[in-house]
Amino acid sequence: MSVELIFALFIFAFVSSITPGPNNIMLMASGTNFGFRKTIPHILGINIGYSMLTFSLGIGLMEVFNLFPLIKIILKTLCSGYLVYLSYRIATSSTSTDKNEKQKSRPLSFTEAMLFQWVNPKGWTMALSAITIYSPTNALSGIILVTVAFSITNFPCQCLWTLLGQQFRKLMSSSFKLKMFNYIMAGLLMLTLIQIFIVS
Repeated sequence: MSVELIFALFIFAFVSSITPGPNNIMLMASGTNFGFRKTIPHILGINIGYSMLTFSLGIGLMEVFNLFPLIKIILKTLCSGYLVYLSYRIATSSTSTDKNEKQKSRPLSFTEAMLFQWVNPKGWTMALSAITIYSPTNALSGIILVTVAFSITNFPCQCLWTLLGQQFRKLMSSSFKLKMFNYIMAGLLMLTLIQIFIVS
């Protein structure tokens, strides 16, 4: 792969990673509700899970779905259900300052964030586009490069969205404002359901 193509790949990865999507919406909400430090496992889970997804698609996972369309239908159903669940979880996050109440809600764990990548519509779109454009022959070196490029660019973008959410917390001077913020984030996450039916 030429230097120019590698540069274009990193630009593509950055633009894809920094723009709004399910992961970034959830990270912003988590940063607002729980702070940056407690969201680190969520960030790492996204990075590892997405890298695994990209690599798996590159080495031929998509061919399995083409051979067995029912698997794709099941995946879309699971994705829809899980996004609804996560939206509900954000909408009902505790906004109380009472410690006992706060303990009832928690940020997404490393494992939950990692597994979510397999039902993340934007993640699938990004990975399929990158593999198709920048590793059309599915050569192992190209697949690895695409995976590494996204891993490198994803992390700072995810941190930025989480820190942005943490800064928003300073504007949430009351439980009511925080609750409204959570409702908006939950609504935006629900809107990403549209992507599920766009992904072929």
